[in-house]
Order: sequence, then structure tokens, then C-alpha cells
Amino acid sequence: MTVQQDRLSNGFRIVSEHMPGLQSASIGIWVTAGGRHERIEQNGIAHFLEHMAFKGTKRRTALQIAESIEDVGGYINAYTSREVTAYYARVLQNDVPLALDVIADIVLNPIFDPNEIEVERGVILQEIGQAYDTPDDVIFDWLQEESYRNQPLGRTILGPSERVSAFSREDLAGFVGEHYNPGQMILSAAGAVDHDVLVKLAEKLFGHLQPGAEGVVEPATFTGGEMRRDKELEQAHFALAFESPGYRDDAIYTAQIYSSVLGGGMSSRLFQEIREMRGLCYTIFAQTGAYADTGTTTIYAGTSAGQVAELAGITIDEMKRAAHDMSPEEVARARAQMKAGMLMGLESPSNRAERLARLVQIWDKVPSLEETISRIDAVTTGDVREFAQHMASQAPAALALYGPIEAAPTLDQLRERRAA
Repeated sequence: MTVQQDRLSNGFRIVSEHMPGLQSASIGIWVTAGGRHERIEQNGIAHFLEHMAFKGTKRRTALQIAESIEDVGGYINAYTSREVTAYYARVLQNDVPLALDVIADIVLNPIFDPNEIEVERGVILQEIGQAYDTPDDVIFDWLQEESYRNQPLGRTILGPSERVSAFSREDLAGFVGEHYNPGQMILSAAGAVDHDVLVKLAEKLFGHLQPGAEGVVEPATFTGGEMRRDKELEQAHFALAFESPGYRDDAIYTAQIYSSVLGGGMSSRLFQEIREMRGLCYTIFAQTGAYADTGTTTIYAGTSAGQVAELAGITIDEMKRAAHDMSPEEVARARAQMKAGMLMGLESPSNRAERLARLVQIWDKVPSLEETISRIDAVTTGDVREFAQHMASQAPAALALYGPIEAAPTLDQLRERRAA
């Protein structure tokens, strides 16, 4: 399997990987226009725009968009993250040109029908309400807000209800004009695809676009902070975040191995100590997420009101212990889990297309799998212990709590425990 890349004269990028033996392909357009590209008065508009893409174009009605893909047995969808908005489809090999034509249509030619805007506004407001009714979802939005306070990266992707309620057709069209230029678009495909055919199709569908100014992204600064929401729930939800490396930092691999050892699976330290040994929770995990210029290592657990303080304290103790006695066997297991997870995931053309687009967005190139694996293998036990020491004692932190949390410690109390 060979990754191929091209760039049109207007800056539009194409990346693909042919996967022998497959009869299907995943193909999509990734636009560097997510939540962190919004001004405060636009918060939520990238997600609103994603919804509106399927509500009709100059060439197709909403029903025709769905039928054109589903008539050939395919699947079409979209998502918005803090750094990209993606529109993608999975189809059989012969239907790749059709899929790209439909995706180009919804990206370039939305009509923003006023009636459809009002319908979809109601849908999104319901989505926001649903998020608030899902504690182990909304707590991560609050944690993000405290981690990057008063910054685009800290705002919710869905946006606040009052802004979503006010967006107009002109607002949607204005965001497209600001950000949907060819230099911010990446066509990514994997599976049964022919790169040369994709380039020709891209030239036909996107070659006429005029280059635009690159969107200015506010650099992220991890601020740290605390949010507590007391509510009568069955569980107290506890989420703790620490500043970690971004994608462009070589230490990202060390951070990911660290979080895997700490709370990445059933053999991890937090799972074994807090769930298996003490029975303080059903769910507990640690994970490292990254953006282009920053990242967070997050710990989450749900527990009872009477046990949240004990759980929080043991979590800090386990972080401190990891700095001193992290074993080579644990690090080797985490490396194996990382590599296996990555390679297993890349057996899916959808995951592979997603990875290609993300790497091109970050690096403007696709490092080989061999290079990535070598970077994972290069992380030593000493590296992870050093990182663990930084996390346990120095890394800026944010805390979010939701539910019956009267007994839960404050962020200052957790800092004191880290320093003890």
C-alpha cells in the first residue's frame, strides 16, 4: 500500500492510499474549519453548517442527496471537531466518482433554504439539550472549557443555545466564505481507489475555486481551572485534565504510552487499583488527546457521592507512584497496545482515510507507518517515568465535577496532594 499526494494549483490537496483486495472505498473532504476557527459570536456555526450541508444544494434536494448514495448501497455522513469539519462517504469502487460528486456538491453548493435552517436549528437545539442530559458527555465540554478558558479551543462544538437560536443564512454563508477555500480543503481516500483518477476528478470539481486567505488560528494556552455542578444524580462524575504535548511535539508518543499505562485498559494502574482492588467505580480510564499545538491527558471516573473524595485522592497517589516504579514490562505492554490499536484500525478504509487527512492537515505530508512505529518503539521506561514525574507534580491541571459532589476535593486540594 502506497500513499500518494498531489496539490492543485489553487492549493487544494489530494491524498490517497490504494488498499489491494478491497471492493469498496472511503472518500471525503476534510476542511480546516472547526470549532477553534470560530469567533466567539460564531460559536457553534461550524457544526450548524455541517448539518445544513445535507439539506439541499443547487443541484439536489435533501432527499436526492441521501438517495444518490443509498441507491448504490453506500453511506454518507459528516462530523465537526475542534479543528476540522469532515464530509465523507463509503461506497463500492465503481461509485467513487459519484460519491465525490455528491460530496463536492454539498460542500460547494449548499442553498441554505430558510425553512430548512429553522428545521435544523430545532434539531441542533435538541442535540444540545440531549448533551446536558448526558453527564459523562457534558462533563468533557466543561473540562475543555476550564482547560482553555476564554479561548476558541475551550468552547463547545455545539455552541450555546442562544447563539444557535440566532444564526442566520448570512452567518452560515459568511463562515463558508471565510474558511471553505481550496487551501483549507483536503480530499482523502482509501481502499479501492485510483489516485490519478481522483486528481482528475478533483481538478474538475474543485480546480475552479479561487485561493483564499488562510484562516488565522489563535494559539492555545492551557489555563487550568475548576468547574463544579452539584446535581441530584446517581453518580458523581469526576474528570481531571493535565496539559500534554500536541501532535507536532515528539513527546506525544511518551504521553500516549503514559496514559495507557495509567488508565488505558483492564491491566492499567487506575483500573486495577481503583476498580478491581477497591471497587470504587465501574468506569475509569485515562487517555491522551492532541491538537496541532497542544494536548491534554484526561482521567475520568464515575462513582458514588460518598466515594468521590477517596477515588480522587487515590488517582493522584497512583500518578505519583507511576513516576517512581513504572516498569519496563508496563511500558512494553503499552507500546504493544498502541501499535496494535493503530494497525488494527488501519484495516478499515474509513480509518485510514481519516488518518491520511489528519496527517496532511498537521504536517502537509504523511509519515510512513514504519516511521511512526519506530517513534513509539523509541520511547524508553526512563522517558515515561520522567513524563510521569512532570504530570504528577508540575503539569497544569483542570477539574470538572458533576452530580452529588459536595464531598469532592477542590482543584487546590488536589494540587496540595500532588505536592505532598
